[in-house]
Amino acid sequence: MRDTYGLGAAAADTAFSADCPSRPILDQIADKWSMMVLAVLERPARFNEIKRRLGGVTQRVLTQSLRRLERNGMIERRVLPTSPVGVEYSLTPLGESLREPFGHLYSWTVRHSEEILRHQQAFDERPG
Repeated sequence: MRDTYGLGAAAADTAFSADCPSRPILDQIADKWSMMVLAVLERPARFNEIKRRLGGVTQRVLTQSLRRLERNGMIERRVLPTSPVGVEYSLTPLGESLREPFGHLYSWTVRHSEEILRHQQAFDERPG
């Protein structure tokens, strides 16, 4: 197998196998809401601030995304000494390291969205 992603020979051989440990991690951090959370966490923010910035996300889905990102070491949850108790989320160095590659993916998506929408429409209009 060609080492397309610069993983090294051994990793390139197993990168797409069913038991590769990267699969569940990629699934957990690359979903829509997780990537959007990482994008809006330019600075520490409370739950409701994140929710306001992510139009359309439900409380349940945001809570699940934040927990997954925290479990994977991408964000840190800090309890604030306020009354009532508040919580704020911030990127860890590991989460921060995703900002650049995510930025490239986001830019590509914005640049190509109209073309992709045209392809989707053409596909949907095909008979059968």
